[in-house]
Amino acid sequence: MNKNLLKPEVQNFIKENEDTDIPSLLLKKPVFDIVSNQDLAQQIEARKKAEKKLRLWFRTNAIYYPNKLNIEQTSSETTAKYKAALVSGKSLLDVTGGFGVDSYYFSRRIDEVVHCELNSDLSEIATYNFELLGARNINTFQGDGLQLLEQGNRKFDWIYLDPSRRNSSKGKVFRLSDSVPNVLEHLDLIFEKSDNLLLKTSPLLDLSLTIKELQYVKEIHIISIENEVKEVLWVLQKNYKSEITIKTRNSTKYRNETFDFIWNEEQKSHTRLSEPLGYLYEPNAVIMKSGAFKTVGERFKLYKLHKNTHLYTSENLIPFPGRVFKINEVLPYKKTHLKKIQGTRAHVTVRNFRASVDQIRKKYRIKDGGERYLFFSQLTDNKLYVLICSKSLTAS
Repeated sequence: MNKNLLKPEVQNFIKENEDTDIPSLLLKKPVFDIVSNQDLAQQIEARKKAEKKLRLWFRTNAIYYPNKLNIEQTSSETTAKYKAALVSGKSLLDVTGGFGVDSYYFSRRIDEVVHCELNSDLSEIATYNFELLGARNINTFQGDGLQLLEQGNRKFDWIYLDPSRRNSSKGKVFRLSDSVPNVLEHLDLIFEKSDNLLLKTSPLLDLSLTIKELQYVKEIHIISIENEVKEVLWVLQKNYKSEITIKTRNSTKYRNETFDFIWNEEQKSHTRLSEPLGYLYEPNAVIMKSGAFKTVGERFKLYKLHKNTHLYTSENLIPFPGRVFKINEVLPYKKTHLKKIQGTRAHVTVRNFRASVDQIRKKYRIKDGGERYLFFSQLTDNKLYVLICSKSLTAS
């Protein structure tokens, strides 16, 4: 951590040059004698990344930023606040603290937070920023958080663990056993030192497999922002053996979409099929990730277009956690019927279809955009169709 970056004249340069061309800055003669242009570039890039993701940090003077990769990998303020709402009590251990966004928001709910971080530079940066932000109930430890847990006698109300999903030999990984640290190997230790574990995993992790691998799963929270799944959070409670609750949350500019269900409910739900009726419903990304394909249809009294097509229909318009469309026309996927969509402008979606969006756009010369939405899909008769739709703003 180069503390010369915190000098007023350097901080002013960083703020005044937030839109500067980074390659050009790196090629210039040194702007300051006390810091390198590389250090300046790192602060400018990371601060720019934080502008929308970490508004508190961005608005606070003299924040010290790590490299932009650390900023990309850290939680957003939105997801960190959500996590903080899941915990309570007097003490929490953040095993893999990183830049410290989660620890900061935990500290607003918990009396004492212990932030652990293996990387000495990142630990020093987090410690400095916590002090700057007034989070004086966070104690930082530079080292292995699990080792601290193992060697100490202390118990915590909560343990938070966000394993790294990258390793040197496998690159990006999505199984718990490939993450670092491997939480499966340390569950006994964790539940010896706490009754509650909050675990963050990859959005691409298979829920069914992970439920089988873990113990005491109480809740799974699937969080998305603007229909992009950002985090999957697991609440584990020692000796918990009852039903698992799935909670999906999609935060958009206009509203917050929620859909909760019991994991075993999906197995007990039934699918009703129908040809396209008046309206088309496309579940949001968190419902799709949750696998509640039968449950969502049954809960909202909707019909599926095909057992393997996760699109739904109804005669009357209803509110729904996802996109809702008015079905204007249904065309068989045959050359003679598809002339009317050739060379047009439309949004294209494929579901349970043999061609990709790019292949369809190229074949029929369809430009992206406009007010028409084309859904290429298989229907109840197992034949392929194109549904020509318009967006229904009333229910979506």
